[in-house]
Amino acid sequence: MSISMIAAVGKNGELGKNNDLIWHFKEDMQFFKRTTIESTVIMGRKTFESLPKALPKRRNIVISGNPDYFAEGAEVVKSVEEAVNITKHEKVFIIGGASIYKAFLPCCDNIFLTEIESDCHEADTYFPDFDKGKYSRDVLKTAQENGICFSFVKYTKR
Repeated sequence: MSISMIAAVGKNGELGKNNDLIWHFKEDMQFFKRTTIESTVIMGRKTFESLPKALPKRRNIVISGNPDYFAEGAEVVKSVEEAVNITKHEKVFIIGGASIYKAFLPCCDNIFLTEIESDCHEADTYFPDFDKGKYSRDVLKTAQENGICFSFVKYTKR
């Protein structure tokens, strides 16, 4: 089993505001799609609800503590442990939100971050701090959109 995370973060680890992404860069969205296609994506309920629909060409798994929760086009599980158990032989990407990232961080092999050279003081959701010394860092590509520079970075656990 391979567990990776993928997110776009600002200078201070900002992820989102009002249950939505802060930045909407076309190249970042394409990177997300290319990286996660034909894989399993695991997310929390709020992240799923922020999407227009289940992500196509991916197995969508939603973690929710509500036993009656229904997510069209996705499987619903009650816990991180249950999500891990049903995806043991799959390539998995954790796609949010903040508490889901934090819960999976100890068992994560790779972290794909779009590191954005900007910040958002109104952010209300942040990527969890992690010990970057435990990972090797590889800049895959740099880009710029709307005057903002960003880098696609892969952190691999040593």
